[in-house]
Formats: sequence, C-alpha cells, structure tokens
Amino acid sequence: MTQISTEGATTWQSPSNIAIVKYWGKRGLQLPENPSFSLTLSAAHTRTTAEYRIVPDKQKPQIDITLDGKEQPGFIPKIEQFFSRISDSYPFVRQLEISLRTHNSFPHSSGIASSASAMSALALIICEIAGVSGDLQEVSRVARLGSGSACRSVFPYGAVWGKANGFSGTKDTWAVGAGDRMHDVFKSMRDAILIVKSGEKSVSSSAGHGLMKHNPYAQTRYRLAGERMQVLSEVLHAGDLETFGAICEREALELHALMMCSDPPYLLVEPGTVAMIRKIQAFREDTGIQAYFTLDAGPNIHLLYPDQDKSEVREFIENDLLAYCENGQWIDDEVGTGPEKTDQR
Repeated sequence: MTQISTEGATTWQSPSNIAIVKYWGKRGLQLPENPSFSLTLSAAHTRTTAEYRIVPDKQKPQIDITLDGKEQPGFIPKIEQFFSRISDSYPFVRQLEISLRTHNSFPHSSGIASSASAMSALALIICEIAGVSGDLQEVSRVARLGSGSACRSVFPYGAVWGKANGFSGTKDTWAVGAGDRMHDVFKSMRDAILIVKSGEKSVSSSAGHGLMKHNPYAQTRYRLAGERMQVLSEVLHAGDLETFGAICEREALELHALMMCSDPPYLLVEPGTVAMIRKIQAFREDTGIQAYFTLDAGPNIHLLYPDQDKSEVREFIENDLLAYCENGQWIDDEVGTGPEKTDQR
C-alpha cells in the first residue's frame, strides 16, 4: 500500500506531444472516438512546481496558480474540475491546499498542446503525492481526466491512445508507450515548430471536440483514423518515412477540414500557414529531403524531418519560412524521452 505525502514541494517538467493520427472527437468522460498516435516532444514543455499540504478537515481544495509569475485565476475552474474527476481514486485532493507555479516554453493556448504538457505535469504531481508516479499507466489514466492528449505525454518517444489494431494492449482509458515499436529514425526525428500566430486561438480544442458530435463527416473520419493507425503500426516498425509523411499531412489537412465542416464552421489556419505548407511541399519535391508538415488544432506548423537533414532544413527555415513566423519565432524541437522530476524551479 502506497503512502500519501501530506505536505511538501515538488517540480515536474512534462513535454507537449504532436499527434500524427489525430484525436478529434470524444465521448463520455474524456474517452476518444478514435485511436491516435503522437510523438513526444522535448523543448516544448511545461515545468510546474507545487507546494502543498493536506488539511484533513477541508472539503474543497484551495488552489493558487501562476504562469510565468502572473496569477491565473482563470485556470482554477479547470483544475477544480480535474480534481473532482479524480477524487474517487484520490480523495485527498478535496483536502489539498496547493500553490502551483508553472512555466511554458512555448505560447499558451496557441495550438501547440499546452493542455497536454500542463495537465500531464499536474497529474505527475498528484501521483507523486499519492506515491504512484512510477506507474506510467496510472499517470496516463489520471492525466487523461485533465486533458485527453495529456495521457500521451507521459511516455518516451511516442504513444498510442485508444483501441488500435496493430498495437498491443491499447485502451481508451489510458495511453501506452510505443517506443519499443518505433524505428530509430522516428526516435531521433526533429520537429521545427513554426509560430504563425502566438495568440490564443478563437475556438478551443474542447469546443472543437464538442462540435464533432454533429459533424456530418464524423463517422467517416473515425473509420479512416482507425485504418491509418493499422498502417502506421507497420510504418513505425519499418522506418518508412514516405508513408509516415503521407499519413502525417493527410491527417493535418483532414483535421482542419473537419473544423470547416462543423456547425458552426470555423477556420484556424492563417495565410502564413498555407504559404508555408506550399513552400514545404516544393522544398521536398526539389531536394528529395523527407520533411513533412502537420498541424495541431491551431495555425502553427510542425515541420518533421530526420535528424540527418538538420543543416539543410534549418537553412530552408531561415531563408524561406521565417518570413511567415510571428516575429521570426520558432522552436527547434525533437522527439524526447518524456517527463522528468527536476530541482529546477
């Protein structure tokens, strides 16, 4: 039986992830309508320090939170909702007095999965208090109840969430690590995150998931995602970059097409997004370098490419793509090894 820590301080750094096959549409309590696969990132992360104590006679948690030193009372309802969802498993969260100091290495709410990194970091903190932070399956389950995509961020290299043909042990209730199925070319893949727009997006991911309930193409989308996951299981093992890239780009465009077909429809891509997509496609055709784009639920481009082509792709970014980035902003990222407990605060 694990021992609950009644007071203390701890810091966890947890990465964002970039979905290759997208999670878009949910049912019940944060359960996915289709399976998804993501690459775990490294430079794009959230670092959260928690100072806490459990007060036995409390019936409601007391939460304070700052982001980069600025108080964020608007975040508290989401954390309270998360604590409510996990309170049957971890009743002590009702009695927590907790102060959270958090830092993102990338723009918040701009479509770079800040909820995945933030909620997985918080899940790790709660699981550490409960004495189970070493159980990644449990951490993933807990993280899912804060943000669906967060359940994938706790694993090194890559993760699968949702029942998927071709991957063993997959569940809707937590993600499973896929690193043991990934060819080395994918474990060392780089991701240039090109910031077209850093401001908060006009439609949140939560709202977008909700709009899938009445999207006329929803069932077709869920079927295609399942079929692509089965293909991807072989692609990852074989190191087939060309098929990987084709799936990557189709999924990105399909995700945003679904947004445009929602009721009401909405558009998150910007002119700079489209311009960069065309530049990337031309660069690949001209050079033969297997660099592929994807997008999350926002306007910013993830340019995925093998580590061996780093110098050529960086030159391409600097010469052809930075003009479309807000203030020339981009993040030089790569596939990473997952969260870490750290002394850095």
